[in-house]
Amino acid sequence: MTAKTFQDFGIEVRHSSGEEDTTCPQCSESRRNKRARCLSVNIDKGVWTCHHCGWSGGLGIGEQSRPVIVKTWRKPQYQPERVSPSEEAVRWFATRGITREVMERNRIGVCSAYFPQLEDRANAVTFPYLRGEEVINVKYRTKDKHFRMEAGAERVLYGLNDIGETLIWVEGEMDKLSVEVAGFTSCVSVPDGAPTPNTKNYDSKFDFMGAPELEGVKLHIIAVDNDEPGVRLEEELLRRLGRDACKVVRWPAGCKDANDVLRRHGAATLRECIEAAAWVPVEGEHSVSEYAENMDRLYRFGMPRGLRTGWYSVDEFYTVMPGEWTLITGIPGHGKSEWLDALMVQLAQDHGWVFAIFSPENQPTEYHLSKLAEKYTNKPFGDGPTERMTPQEKDQALAFLDEHFVFLLPELPTVDALIERLKSIVKRRGVRGVVLDPWNEIDHSRLSGLSETEYISQSLSKLRAFSRACGVHLWIVAHPTKLQKESDGSYPVPTPYDVAGSAHWRNKADNCIAVWRNTKEHNDQVEIHIQKVRKKAVGRPGLVTLKYQRITGNYLEHSGPFAKAARA
Repeated sequence: MTAKTFQDFGIEVRHSSGEEDTTCPQCSESRRNKRARCLSVNIDKGVWTCHHCGWSGGLGIGEQSRPVIVKTWRKPQYQPERVSPSEEAVRWFATRGITREVMERNRIGVCSAYFPQLEDRANAVTFPYLRGEEVINVKYRTKDKHFRMEAGAERVLYGLNDIGETLIWVEGEMDKLSVEVAGFTSCVSVPDGAPTPNTKNYDSKFDFMGAPELEGVKLHIIAVDNDEPGVRLEEELLRRLGRDACKVVRWPAGCKDANDVLRRHGAATLRECIEAAAWVPVEGEHSVSEYAENMDRLYRFGMPRGLRTGWYSVDEFYTVMPGEWTLITGIPGHGKSEWLDALMVQLAQDHGWVFAIFSPENQPTEYHLSKLAEKYTNKPFGDGPTERMTPQEKDQALAFLDEHFVFLLPELPTVDALIERLKSIVKRRGVRGVVLDPWNEIDHSRLSGLSETEYISQSLSKLRAFSRACGVHLWIVAHPTKLQKESDGSYPVPTPYDVAGSAHWRNKADNCIAVWRNTKEHNDQVEIHIQKVRKKAVGRPGLVTLKYQRITGNYLEHSGPFAKAARA
């Protein structure tokens, strides 16, 4: 019997080995974006799975399918062709510099709508959010700036139908209309504005990043508001879209957004501002003048600081800074992965972070999820002498983990392959933290003639560049070489120089941490040795003792004086 090939199942692959993403013969043809590469294929194993329709299978086992939970959205009962702008609305828009022609093209209307914040109906301007001729959502705005969108409807970009190869991003519908008055139709507005400075978890605000219409964009021009929320939105867009594909617009003094420029200076000046958009520095040589704008922002809003870990004792010495990477080392069994899991759960709870995890040693994934759930609920997952989490608490924990964690499960991927997959996840899920645990489970095949030291140097440079470009914090767990026991039979605290392969582990890391416990004393104390911190805004070297809670894997503040500074 002749062995089957991928072509027998309609699957097109370009390579003879490895992993690749391609179109799905089951669903791609019927989708709006027929070129979406939603089918992941492992050529070596001869298996595939579609992340859209759930079709999966293998060359040896044939086709399979699994149910995929698809989120459904309510469609607004709104017909833009029956809603037109009143003369009063036309006059009001004219005071903001918006012409009747632009209003009619974007189907701006007026109606009476209910506003929960007013607990009453009010006359409002309507901004229909269209995909083709279909109304996906509607935003209602009163004269005194009360807003409402359709409950249960999908939050998409305002201006989806106008997306071209060069796309301008703004922060509100009025700004999108203003940009059109200036002569640019390829412009979108984010549906909910910028996240407020105190927003912890704003990942759901960026669900629009999955729009297939964005896949054809070659250049993004970021033209959001010149205020603190706008700065945060700009950084998040740059992080997800890729700084090398973005230009940034700066508004004249005294102007906060595109509509401000239009009203105060006119359409010609607004057009000049957009045409003067500058590339975002990525790498290479730069003049001081290029940093003047960012320096002004730092002066106004302060230097960035690392995020608190959830342990006050640890925060004195180590905080978590986006764009950096931390080496975690320790003797097997001393709790380095367990401590890192606890850190991730606390960052997700306190700051809303989303994590991507490559952790082959914590397989199967259900086992890893049970450990994370224990840290979230502070109760054991399994039955035993201690009260376990209830079914409701288990479901709550899984819902929390589904919102904040995504797992990478390729077998022996290369560093380059991991980086490419992670870039895609950062864009789609807004990942802020990445864990590679452990380093030795990555495929480290290297070119002939390249030494291990040279390979590690190049790999860590690539990972550092990825962290900085995407604004994520990366933790790499790496085992030390075999250490010599002390005279009492215990192992010494490992340092970055003990990690197998190269001194580059110490030299290239932004932060280095060793997790260690005295196995001779059989107690619950675990020492967190912060051995290197590059930036003083992040922390400083020091030693912290935490109490390990065995039934849940959590780490508690140690009673008494819980931290002491490292010796000079």
